[in-house]
Amino acid sequence: MRRLTYYVGVTLDGYVAAPDGSSDVFPVDESVLAFIAAEFPETLPTHVREQLGVTAAGTRFDTVLVGRATYEPALRAGITSPYAHLDQHVVSTTLPPREEAGLHVGGGDPVALVRRLKQEPGAGIWLAGGGRLAGALLAEIDELVLKRYPVVLGAGIPVIAAARAAPQPFRVTG
Repeated sequence: MRRLTYYVGVTLDGYVAAPDGSSDVFPVDESVLAFIAAEFPETLPTHVREQLGVTAAGTRFDTVLVGRATYEPALRAGITSPYAHLDQHVVSTTLPPREEAGLHVGGGDPVALVRRLKQEPGAGIWLAGGGRLAGALLAEIDELVLKRYPVVLGAGIPVIAAARAAPQPFRVTG
């Protein structure tokens, strides 16, 4: 069975985005990009991979799951398929449903979607964000990989924004 991994950047005080949803507060320098390119190359957007000359397919994920707020910056930039090298699923009740090669936009039940994806053959499923979607999927998350950035926001979108959640223990592996 495939696993759902929530791999996300987070501030020291536990936010994945500023109150307005922006994520430009996260410092991304050459060392950060080098680490991501080496360890998680499939998580770089397709246009960034091309700019950096990253050709490694990656071995962890072949599917990405994002919420509308995480997908929105790409749309504003005119990019409708930000991870064209992955099977992309956008969970949104406000965007019109759309199906095209490797891109699925819809507002269905995210838990049912993840459970279906886990049963399909393939590599891992990357939950790229955001915090509200992670909150809805908390019981389905098999692994957390948190990129801790040396920034404090004081407010914003929490790493897991669950209205109600039962305790979900994770084991620290590194």
